[in-house]
Amino acid sequence: MLPSVADVLAMPVVRAGQPEIVGGGSLDRPVRWVHVSDVADVAQLLVGGELILTTGQAMSHGDIATVGYLTALAAAGVAGLVIELGGYVPVLAPIVGQTADALGLPVIALHQITRFVEITEAVHRVIVAEQYAELEFARTVHETFTDLSVRRASLAEIVKTAAGILDSSVVLEDLAHRVLTFTAKHASTSALLDDWETTSRLLPDGWDAVAVGPHPQRWGRLILRAGDVPTARATMVLERAAQTLTLHRMIEKDRFGLHRQAQTGLIDDMVNGRVLDERDAVARAAALGVARRAAYVPLAIDIAAVDETDPVARQRRAAGILDAVTHGLGLAKVTALTAADQGDRVGMILALPRSDLDESLTIACTTLTGEVRRVDGVQRVVIGVGAESDSLLDTAHELPHAAHVAEVALSLADSVPRPFYRSGDVRLRGLLSLIRNEPGVQRFAETELSALLRYDIRYAADLTTTLRQFLDLAGNKTDLARRLNISRPTLYDRLARIERILAVDLDNGESRTSLHAALLIRDLTANAR
Repeated sequence: MLPSVADVLAMPVVRAGQPEIVGGGSLDRPVRWVHVSDVADVAQLLVGGELILTTGQAMSHGDIATVGYLTALAAAGVAGLVIELGGYVPVLAPIVGQTADALGLPVIALHQITRFVEITEAVHRVIVAEQYAELEFARTVHETFTDLSVRRASLAEIVKTAAGILDSSVVLEDLAHRVLTFTAKHASTSALLDDWETTSRLLPDGWDAVAVGPHPQRWGRLILRAGDVPTARATMVLERAAQTLTLHRMIEKDRFGLHRQAQTGLIDDMVNGRVLDERDAVARAAALGVARRAAYVPLAIDIAAVDETDPVARQRRAAGILDAVTHGLGLAKVTALTAADQGDRVGMILALPRSDLDESLTIACTTLTGEVRRVDGVQRVVIGVGAESDSLLDTAHELPHAAHVAEVALSLADSVPRPFYRSGDVRLRGLLSLIRNEPGVQRFAETELSALLRYDIRYAADLTTTLRQFLDLAGNKTDLARRLNISRPTLYDRLARIERILAVDLDNGESRTSLHAALLIRDLTANAR
């Protein structure tokens, strides 16, 4: 920032001349350069912003000449005029102060002889140092954001870097005024983001809000929420950050990715303990379009789909699932935070009205299931639901549980699909899915079933299926014979062979429980591959 006329007057070398303000306008005018001249028509050599040092020779020819001289300087846009009283002008005429006031031109008189060269050296040293600092700042900003572009830094890192340079809060929003990412400085998250949409819409256009995206395809704004930041520096940093964000978006080539990345980032921050304040979490979620004062429900969508070896096709299907989820939320008229999980799973925190919660949840899940089923390659869709809560943070911590319920539910063979599953719906299968990878559990299942599995392989039989259906029907042989479409004597023969092969009594309750648990473990292990 250039020194002002007041800054120059405060310098020791100027104070030694006993300066007196004779008249004129504000002393806040920036001084671009210092020029020493006694030439009467010096104004025609000036470009504006100069501080003129003179012994007053041009003002020693009467009032008319003095007024003309001051008028020409004011028209040239000089920052001010400093007159050393002495040989040419011992005392300034009253017309000088009157004209200075009329023109708004600061005029200062020095009552002691002063070496002008010392003043010019002192002021120019400050100006040059300031110009060098600005050049160095510009170079640092350029190198910093170039490095972020080369590294393909995330949106959050780009915004965080801009906020760090300016030591001020910076927010990146989309065209719907939803916060994509932000960095809060000297303010809490909740204070920065509360009622963000209203705040953003009322912001006047200016240096603190820079459009992001190429001119015909603007997709967001980068907004500085700060105090004493130099305008030129703020504009430079915001514009350079906006260019980096634009390049990031061009590389990503994902029309919907920004909002989804922001939602995924918030969920990840809550799950991993990087957001600990409920108000901050709610403020961030609201800035992403999630309804406030709602009941929050953790939810996970899991699908069974056609195996796809082409990674591009898998990515296309995953994007299609996310699009379907977004469309389903719109149809159900609910809001949510969503995050793509491993494979084709989608984690979600659903915001629902507190009244008629179960009905709203059923409608939302039914709509989501219907939309996801439309995606090419999707064969089955299940939704796992955790316990609802008034706390967004508590709900985020329940997401792994919802994912577990969905994973187990996907292995169930329900004849009538449900809108969603809770932990009570998966019961023993849910417990076994938690421990299925334990070596002891796998040994148990192998010990229980290995003899029967070897028999089926050796003789091309299918007694394992008969056993599974026998246990599913709780040992009802009449219903089993009807389901298998075989006679009862044939069924009895098969069951007797199973008992001999496994050395068990199928009428014994504990034997049935052990075999059923072993079959569930086998099913869960197979589905996890």
